[in-house]
This record gives sequence, C-alpha cells and structure tokens, in this order.
Amino acid sequence: MSALDPTPAEHEHSAAVDQAAAWLRSLRDYEKPQPIVPALRDRFGLSPVEACQAIAEARR
Repeated sequence: MSALDPTPAEHEHSAAVDQAAAWLRSLRDYEKPQPIVPALRDRFGLSPVEACQAIAEARR
C-alpha cells in the first residue's frame, strides 16, 4: 500500500463497522434481525465484508 492509496489496511475498518458492532451488542438475541448481513448493509451502508467484520467485532 502506497501513501497515495486511499484504501484502508485490512485490519482497519470504518466507523460504520464500529457503530454496527455496538448496535448488535446492544440487542438481545431475539431482537437481532434475520438475515443479519442484509440488515446491517441496509441500516449502516456496509459492504458484505464490513457487515461480517461488524458481526465478528460484536462477538468479542
């Protein structure tokens, strides 16, 4: 990755991923929408990979 490359490193993610993870942690299991990935994409504007990152982060 060069200094001019605007893409974040793989270990970095957006504030939206953090917000989505925090939102997931705030919900009880029965409150979580199903299927979860499309719901996170719609609610937070995440890519499929970012939605999966948010899910993983929420589980930590």
